[in-house]
Amino acid sequence: MFHYIKGNVTMKFDGGVVVEAGGIGYEIYVPDNSSLYLANEKETVLVYTAMVIREDDVSIYGFPDRETLDLFRKLMTVNGVGAKAAMAILSAMPVCAIKKAIVFDDAAALTKANGVGKKLAQRITLELKDKLGALGGLAEAAEKTASDSGKAEAINGLISLGYSRSEAISALSGIADEGLTAEEYIRRALKGMGRK
Repeated sequence: MFHYIKGNVTMKFDGGVVVEAGGIGYEIYVPDNSSLYLANEKETVLVYTAMVIREDDVSIYGFPDRETLDLFRKLMTVNGVGAKAAMAILSAMPVCAIKKAIVFDDAAALTKANGVGKKLAQRITLELKDKLGALGGLAEAAEKTASDSGKAEAINGLISLGYSRSEAISALSGIADEGLTAEEYIRRALKGMGRK
């Protein structure tokens, strides 16, 4: 098992890169949006790796940091999520957005990933919510935000404006004032997100 591979990017292929280290070219699948996939040829990179062994295949999956590797491994613990689905999720949005979607129970955000349907997205949020909930108090913030009736209405209002549930909860969590009307919450949330 490799923990990481440090070497030069020698070529790219659909969904991955080849990293040469010690005279060996390692074919490594990486998220499409990662700095590894965007690296120039001959650039030296450090890739945190996970090796996935199946009956008919042995593949190496690579990530720019330990946090992304850890999330990949957590996603793989969910029944029905294989390496390809986990990589599709990691390619569809940043790690912080995936964690927010899971903690805020925003399965719709996860369906942006290629091949991830509604039922699988719901299973991911259900099984991983508790494992990620302690991160930065996100779960507590989500529960507190949703319990305020004005904020609960504002969440639905922001969703109807095209924001995801996790984006709406995140924006409203930053508003310290309590007891505002839904309209006031929405106005402040939009201002905080840069829209007037």
